[in-house]
Amino acid sequence: MDVKKLQKIAVEALEDIKGRDIEVINTTKLTAMFDSIIVASGDSTRQVKSLARSVHDKVKAAGGDVISMEGEDTGEWVLVDLGSIVVHVMQPAVRAYYNLEELWQAKPSARKSKASADEDAD
Repeated sequence: MDVKKLQKIAVEALEDIKGRDIEVINTTKLTAMFDSIIVASGDSTRQVKSLARSVHDKVKAAGGDVISMEGEDTGEWVLVDLGSIVVHVMQPAVRAYYNLEELWQAKPSARKSKASADEDAD
């Protein structure tokens, strides 16, 4: 399935169940493992599980492949591996703690850049 179509299906599945703060991050320049990640928040373990299940079911219904789902038992962070896209559905506290958006951004933070510059000067 085309990555753009798969991404559209996943985002719509999250929106259907009222997923919050949905963010799509292109990772093609950072890794060859997948093309993008989608991060979304759910307000409770039940909603996180429902959001992940919605992505799973809608991708399958559209003829796409779901490689695996991890974390459904706890519902704090559920990962849905769609091959070229990895969907992370998290409770807000877990999302804030791991801060995947910053981790996967192509531009290093100013703090890291300064630290690297200091190391290079040595």
